Amino acid sequence: MSRYIMLVPIVGTLFCFVALTLYEVIYLVFGAFEAIEKGAISAKSVKMLAVGIVEAVDVFLIAIAVYITSIGLYSLFIDDTLPMPKWLQINDLDDLKSNLVSVVIAVLAVLFLREAVAWDGTRDVAAFGVALALVIVALTFFLKKNAAKKN
Repeated sequence: MSRYIMLVPIVGTLFCFVALTLYEVIYLVFGAFEAIEKGAISAKSVKMLAVGIVEAVDVFLIAIAVYITSIGLYSLFIDDTLPMPKWLQINDLDDLKSNLVSVVIAVLAVLFLREAVAWDGTRDVAAFGVALALVIVALTFFLKKNAAKKN
């Protein structure tokens, strides 16, 4: 019966997924109306639109990570017969961590893309890119280590 205590973080993470997704959709809709209302079409406004879209993708990726956590916890603690695609099958906490780390890597890549698109020549984007690359390399090493441990 104690496994049902896990319903608290499962429902909590599911709520966070829905809240993040809805918030970002609402933000995008209002942003689109604001852009139409201003009626400004220029190279700068297109670039800002592109940055806004990349930022939205970033938030959606974070929401997906939260969703994966929710269904992963449900699968691990409540019902392990839940049908899931092969890439999302979670058999233990290491599988859940690996899925989350994969999403974190994608979020970091989107973060760098956002910075590169918004780059105005005044900041050192290369140093930021190198720092993110080091984190991605470390996370990839973690994924490889977990995969080797399973085989």
